[in-house]
Amino acid sequence: MRIASPSKSVRAIPASARIHGVLREQIVGMEIPPGALLQEKQIALACGVSRTPVREALLKLADERLVDIFPQYGTFVSRISIPAMRDAMMIREALERAAVRAAATYAGGGDIAALRGLLVEQHALHEAGRLAAFHAADEVFHQTISEIAGHPNLWRVVRQEKAHVDRCRILSLPQPGRRAMVLSDHGAIVDAIACGDPDAAEKTMLDHLGKVLPSVAALVQAYPTYFEESPLSPEPPPAPNEPEPQLHCDQNPPEPAARRGKAVAAKKSAS
Repeated sequence: MRIASPSKSVRAIPASARIHGVLREQIVGMEIPPGALLQEKQIALACGVSRTPVREALLKLADERLVDIFPQYGTFVSRISIPAMRDAMMIREALERAAVRAAATYAGGGDIAALRGLLVEQHALHEAGRLAAFHAADEVFHQTISEIAGHPNLWRVVRQEKAHVDRCRILSLPQPGRRAMVLSDHGAIVDAIACGDPDAAEKTMLDHLGKVLPSVAALVQAYPTYFEESPLSPEPPPAPNEPEPQLHCDQNPPEPAARRGKAVAAKKSAS
């Protein structure tokens, strides 16, 4: 595997953090599917590092429940856990309902314009069929709401917890009507924020997030080997001759999507 020489900015990042970021992005983005074999030696060769930082990156991914390490067998991408999804959605709903209420309270004209601009962008990506970019824009939309609320770090917490949820969301995007439903929900959320109605904003956000888990049953049927709870999912570890996924190490570890457009949360004291 040919890997481009890392830039200075990439080399400045610890190797284990760089490898963790790249692997995490590809696992969550379903570029490396559930059950795939990850070999320390091959990853080290691809990234031009020793096996020590690779091992450190894999251990961190194991802590995040994104890989399973089986001594004497190998390391495999974890299958999607429905209980982990339920836990993540409980955390996400608790945080985002508070964020959207604050956004509806504090949003100014520039904030609303930024959100509507993101909606226009998502519509264009939907029409173009660019699923990965559509998902990334979805992330920016929710992150922007937390920034308008005055809690920019909130989205980091949500992002850390929802990896299993994101894998399902990406699997669901090609389903007929799925992206249109997301766009409709986002439009309703923006309208509620623009009206300065915290109750309506909270309700529309919870209605939106509440559609995630009910969609899982269809995904389990469509991709049975991707889920831990599926009766058709093979027992770990998978076959040791499973092909090695392609790894691209010539990039920085991904940061949460940068917010586009000007949206400044107006800080107001509670009256």
